[in-house]
Amino acid sequence: MNILLLGSGGREHAMAWRLQQSEALHKLYIAPGNAGTSELGVNLPVDVTDFEQIRHNIIEKDVQMVVVGPEQPLVDGIADFFLNDPLLQSIPVIGPTAAGARLEGSKAFAKAFMQRHQIPTARYIEVDSDNLESGLEFLRLMQPPYVLKADGLAAGKGVLIIDDLTEAEKELQLMLSGKFGLASRKVVVEEYLTGIELSAFIITDGIHYKMLPSAKDYKRIGISDTGPNTGGMGAVSPVPFGDKTFLEKVEEQIVVPTINGLRSEGILYKGFLFFGLMNVKGQPFLIEYNVRLGDPEAECILPRITTDFVELLQSTATGELNSLKLQTDDHAAVTVMLVSDGYPGEYTKGKQITGLETLTNCVAFHAGTSIDIETGTLKTNGGRVIAVTAMGYGIEEAKWLAMQNAQKIQFEGAYYRTDIADDLLNYSSL
Repeated sequence: MNILLLGSGGREHAMAWRLQQSEALHKLYIAPGNAGTSELGVNLPVDVTDFEQIRHNIIEKDVQMVVVGPEQPLVDGIADFFLNDPLLQSIPVIGPTAAGARLEGSKAFAKAFMQRHQIPTARYIEVDSDNLESGLEFLRLMQPPYVLKADGLAAGKGVLIIDDLTEAEKELQLMLSGKFGLASRKVVVEEYLTGIELSAFIITDGIHYKMLPSAKDYKRIGISDTGPNTGGMGAVSPVPFGDKTFLEKVEEQIVVPTINGLRSEGILYKGFLFFGLMNVKGQPFLIEYNVRLGDPEAECILPRITTDFVELLQSTATGELNSLKLQTDDHAAVTVMLVSDGYPGEYTKGKQITGLETLTNCVAFHAGTSIDIETGTLKTNGGRVIAVTAMGYGIEEAKWLAMQNAQKIQFEGAYYRTDIADDLLNYSSL
């Protein structure tokens, strides 16, 4: 089977790595890919939202399946584009239609969907320029901190958590005035939930689903979760507080109502679905949906999935997911992300990367890398550069291996958090 994988980050490198391990794969194309994916397949210089160029390459290269990594092409309707094209409609797309992608593309839609289907979530109000006073009044009734979320996609920057009421009121008005462009013309003001965060994932064929390994990611740039939010500085899987009892509650109260809700609303959904959860005194609350695998969670959970990845995706495409047994590795995985100096603010690209050939007992997934055309050297090409994933008999061993290898990778201004998983080590020892 010839497969086209869309995306260019660490998530896509991890997906390409798993796809390449399948005997069912004939040829793998990645658009646009990165330096890491170029070692596993053929990179195509095609933007993930250029559907006409994607169409051209699919026909030319006899692609039989498309796997979508990032959210933007899903929100833009790539699955619908295929379904409406006579030459493409028989080629499965692993990812929801635009209607399903609204679960991530619109925070307001997602919250209303949760409410319609009795899925436990934080109290909220949807605010635009017409009901600003209601939004301000809602803020005044809440206890700090205050949560403000841009309705649309804002490249991971559209969520503000603010301790001061006056500042929260000011930021709400700035958001509605276009602080995050069109994405914040509508804002979800939400109650802050106190608990421990957890990422749960499923893959679904629209009727059946399989629970994938859970994970915890680390968003803030600094040690002990300080500083601004990033796309993700690391992840751990499995999560000690996401035990069998808790995950059974997640399935019963969140996953099943979501699948049933999508079906009842006539929304076609074949692909991955992420549940951003809060464990509040043993009870799961849904914070948000993502309509694809998380990053860097993908780099952490995919090495733990031992089922043939192409077979898993084929079963999803054909609606036969219930006939497949999902197998996972019991070892713990820890992922550490190396980032460029200045990230998540301004940073410089083009720094030479060395040390990858010295790594042992781990996998290095490229996130923001490229090959210098003139010299053939590996260089940085993004804020998040390389994710190092190691597995061990427990979180402590996996963390130690990940950190030992992370320090071997060198580029000017390289930075990574050394405390990834420390909170879980303490938790598991209680």
